[in-house]
Amino acid sequence: MGVDYKADCPDYLLDYLVYVGSVASRSRRTVEAYYLDLRVFLRYLRIIHNDIDTSTPFDEITISSVPFEYIRSFELSDAYLYMNYLTAERHNSNKTRARKTSSLKKFFNYLYIKKSLLSVNPLEHLEGPKLGKPLPKFLDLDQSVSLLESIDGANKVRDYCIITLFLNCGMRLSELAGLNLSSYSKGSRTLRVVGKGNKDRILYLNDACVKALEDYLKVRPRDSVDKNAVFLSSRLRTHPRMSTRRIQQVVEEQLRRAGLGNLGISVHKLRHTCATLLYEYGNVDLLVLRDTLGHENLSTTEIYTHLSDADRRRAANASPLSGERLADSQGSSQDGGSKAESPDISDNNES
Repeated sequence: MGVDYKADCPDYLLDYLVYVGSVASRSRRTVEAYYLDLRVFLRYLRIIHNDIDTSTPFDEITISSVPFEYIRSFELSDAYLYMNYLTAERHNSNKTRARKTSSLKKFFNYLYIKKSLLSVNPLEHLEGPKLGKPLPKFLDLDQSVSLLESIDGANKVRDYCIITLFLNCGMRLSELAGLNLSSYSKGSRTLRVVGKGNKDRILYLNDACVKALEDYLKVRPRDSVDKNAVFLSSRLRTHPRMSTRRIQQVVEEQLRRAGLGNLGISVHKLRHTCATLLYEYGNVDLLVLRDTLGHENLSTTEIYTHLSDADRRRAANASPLSGERLADSQGSSQDGGSKAESPDISDNNES
């Protein structure tokens, strides 16, 4: 169930959320995430302006009556006080505060650029907490092969197709769940998927994907209530489109079957696996990889260049000096004298 944000939302915030959903074409889930972040901010404004009963629990503070003047008078120094509040009072992690910083900056930018409701944007130079980029988890090549080879069960052909597409195409969970029969072109060996922001992109299928998809379509139930969905649940008579949660469960079940259930691998980690294998073994250009994954920015894709030591190892071995060796002196020192006895430093406390 989605969040009902229209009931408790000042007009200026509602206008922004409508803009995010319609003009910026963000998903409902993204719109709701912005609402939740900005609701915390507006609740905070009511607290610092002392216009609520101090005994009111934070989660019960309404925001529909927050005057726009609170926004207009907000300055950069106030923003850093707010960030401190999120840490000290809300106990938000760096990651959460970084997200809320981003939400706040985009909101103020909209009010300044799109609506001209602010004469200046006080948060233009607001800095959020610095976050390191953790390397995503993924399966190595042997583990990926093991996963595919161990797939079994009543819906073996369907589940094999699902995991094959994840591992070879790197599509998102929502993209696979939304596949329609009309998305597949056997002649051009392509799939049309709808990614973030409702942006279409074409995925080219290799032999493994075409074979897995064709095998599944031969056994796909014909009596489905959803005539166009590619992946159907196994419920008798109805056979509705598989939900994202059901697809997650299928992946989790097959990972356990392969003995890989304790590695913290999720559906999204199979997307990381695909990207890593393409980059490491397929020598795929980063620009091509970006388009394959549907990334908006190349910087998002570049994380996969750090997942393996393969390139650095190849670079080290490519040095023109990599074959040089110290000449064999057969026990003689370089100045022709006898070989000096090496001192025993095993007990040297200064080592």
